[in-house]
Amino acid sequence: MKKTAVISGVGPGLGASLAKKFASEGYQVGLLARSSDYIQTLAAELEAAGAKALALPTNIADAQMVEASFDKIRAELGEVDVLMNHAGNAAWGEFDELTAEDFHRSWQVCAFGSFLCTQQVAPDMVKKGSGAILFTGATSAIRGRAGAIAFSSAKFAVRGLAWALAREMGPKGIHVAHIIIDGVIDTPSVRERYQLSEDEPLLLPEDIAEAYWSLVQQPKSAWAFELDLRPHNEEFFT
Repeated sequence: MKKTAVISGVGPGLGASLAKKFASEGYQVGLLARSSDYIQTLAAELEAAGAKALALPTNIADAQMVEASFDKIRAELGEVDVLMNHAGNAAWGEFDELTAEDFHRSWQVCAFGSFLCTQQVAPDMVKKGSGAILFTGATSAIRGRAGAIAFSSAKFAVRGLAWALAREMGPKGIHVAHIIIDGVIDTPSVRERYQLSEDEPLLLPEDIAEAYWSLVQQPKSAWAFELDLRPHNEEFFT
């Protein structure tokens, strides 16, 4: 029986690379995102390459939508073996520019959304004594910064959720891990927005996806809880 991986917050960067990597390894993939446009295109691309892919437009901060999407995943793809809580939301600006709605929205998507998705897969994983739940973190998960109060606090919460979940679920056979993306992910839109040259070292999404895959392959006797990924730019190592 084929295994199933689900990725929340799928876009044309890391989310797409995660879907392609797991599909290339024989997994069926469920794709969750607020907008249907991109995930429908990606699902068609994966299907054309021989993988089974299911695109589900989902606001992961909405409990009913999340439940409905996972009901469909279970019906069409079976139980989830790997969940990647990748969705995020950021409101940039100084503290006095931040609205209550901005702050709440970051927490809804990053922390609450991850909780809702995890809630849908954990019972089946516990029952069979196996599975992996991976959380996408950021520099802001371990180091707050000015102008990113909502994002930093929400990502700190995600790390706390992952850490506590790992303590609870590890003894039940479920590998929970948190991946710190300590740098900028390389996409054409990012290079254009920040006017970066081609030789500027950024994190390649396909290489990050390999790191996620390596976590899923780890033996139970030597599970990692956290990976800290960064490009080879010297400033990140000083």
